[in-house]
Amino acid sequence: MERDVCGDCGHIVYANPKIVVGSVVTWRDKILMCRRAIEPRKGFWTLPAGYLEEHETPEEGARREAREEAECEIVLDALLAVYSIPRLSQVQLMYRAHLEKEKFGAGAESLEVALFSWDDIPWTEIAFPSVHWALKHWLETKGRPVFAPFSNPPGENGNFPPR
Repeated sequence: MERDVCGDCGHIVYANPKIVVGSVVTWRDKILMCRRAIEPRKGFWTLPAGYLEEHETPEEGARREAREEAECEIVLDALLAVYSIPRLSQVQLMYRAHLEKEKFGAGAESLEVALFSWDDIPWTEIAFPSVHWALKHWLETKGRPVFAPFSNPPGENGNFPPR
């Protein structure tokens, strides 16, 4: 792979993937979801997630994203999955978490935030394929204190076409 290199000092410019951090957050037996107020996929439902900031651990980033998007405090339980989305040059770290208390609201990037029972999740209005993956992986780990983190489902290389 060719890289841009400064002819004067030799500095190499690296184009690195973005790290996304987020969580499947529960309260009792319901899942917290956010309706997006921003593009891409404005108006569709997602999990609280976003880009990791510099000088922040993935765990800190996941908690910050929950505060920003759902105005809530969460307790992380375990790393649920690591997804590769090469088309977008993203690596997504998704955690399993629960609300510290039943208090949440719509942050600046959310039109609304709600708790859904499994059967009431708006499956046809989910913003991104990786949200489907995370929800299904969460279901597979429900009640399991220990599990290995998941990766992309079989046959899903993350290069799905844009919607």
